[in-house]
Amino acid sequence: MIADRLACVILAAGQSKRMKTRRSKALHPLCGVPLLARVLRTLTELGVAPIVTVISPDADEVAALAHAGGSETVVQDPPLGTGHAALQARSVLGAFQGTVLLTCVDIPLLRVETLQALIEHHHATNAAATILTAEHADPTGYGRIVRGPDGGVQAIVEHRDADEATRAIREINSSVYCLRSPLVFDLAANLRAENDQGEQYLTDVIADLVAAGERVEALLTDDPQEIAGINSRVQLAEAEKVLRQRIRERLMLDGVTLLDPDTIYIDDDVQIGRDTTIQPCTFISGQTTIGEDCEIGPHATVRDCEIGDRVVIRHGTFMMDSRVGDEATVGPFAHVRSGCTIGPKARAGSYVEMKAAELGEGVKAGHVAYLGDVTVGAGANIGAGAIVCNYDGARKHRTVIGERAFIGSNVSLVAPVTIGDGAYIGAGSTITQDVPPGALAVARKKQKVIEGWKPPSKDDDSGK
Repeated sequence: MIADRLACVILAAGQSKRMKTRRSKALHPLCGVPLLARVLRTLTELGVAPIVTVISPDADEVAALAHAGGSETVVQDPPLGTGHAALQARSVLGAFQGTVLLTCVDIPLLRVETLQALIEHHHATNAAATILTAEHADPTGYGRIVRGPDGGVQAIVEHRDADEATRAIREINSSVYCLRSPLVFDLAANLRAENDQGEQYLTDVIADLVAAGERVEALLTDDPQEIAGINSRVQLAEAEKVLRQRIRERLMLDGVTLLDPDTIYIDDDVQIGRDTTIQPCTFISGQTTIGEDCEIGPHATVRDCEIGDRVVIRHGTFMMDSRVGDEATVGPFAHVRSGCTIGPKARAGSYVEMKAAELGEGVKAGHVAYLGDVTVGAGANIGAGAIVCNYDGARKHRTVIGERAFIGSNVSLVAPVTIGDGAYIGAGSTITQDVPPGALAVARKKQKVIEGWKPPSKDDDSGK
């Protein structure tokens, strides 16, 4: 065996029957990352190449995901069991001589360090196969690892086939293996489907190796959660809980403060700078990056955003696909939709909604405003109740507000319109034409006062 040669096969052709889903299990996200992508990331970090993913027919999305992660694909058709699935990789690996690491798409919690230890143990013992195992408090349903006096594996016994003494064994099979190639493919090619399911099992390859006098090893992992499989949405939720805790611990060890961590949900790809504080009941997802010394939440949702340093995202704010400059403040209860840029030291306050808006440095929109398809220059002020009327019923139009402009309360700017630098718009105005720099625009009817006016009364029937 050439110990420094390493390839990998990922079994991803399962039909996901217990997931009760119309899409492949491989596509289901775990902390924001599809299961297959997560496994591929781990293998890439480990330095494995080549990687072959075994998929089912008509799994175009799975194939695309595999190719994006650096894996080649082969199709298993028809599905005849795990041994048959592994055999399909031979069409890519050919006469590959070395170690094949075999894993499954639904075992996403494996750490790089664990797989590295498995590979090193496999090479150190010169085994034909090495199985990653764990001790489980309740091993019901799992295959048991039966070891010999020298610690080598004598058999993997499925739960349904185990006698009482074997069922008392707590060491279980993870379905993650290091296998000597091309020997493993030679044995897989001779498998027979002599079982109730009519399938060719990979565990039968292990049995054949033992029968041939080859050494089969097992490495016991310290954390049984790592080999937890996902066969239902319940197990997917359990894996999500484990991974979210890992994410929270990593961030806290890196200098991020999480207040009440169990209520905070952060996706795996999120990056957060040190000395930032995340308040309870906050959701941060996607490709979000948050700088240093920020305060986020509570009850905030931030998705696919770029947040600078010393930014405050207040209570109840929802943000997506937007950028926030250093020392800006957003919220409480702001709604920042896709395509927004909030400049340094700007403020989008309570109940401000934004869409495709650009706020320059130091802009103040304190409360209750709608800013859609608008560019606002540095230092401008947007009064309470001001709105940009960006939609004419058929098309969106853009508005430009100049630097240091002052937009009074309850103003409507009917797009497209340009407000010049330093211009003032009187409260309650509806502006339909451009306003020159430094000008004052007032567009409202003259106030009419009717003295002695009496409001209508329910008892007054004069209008009948």
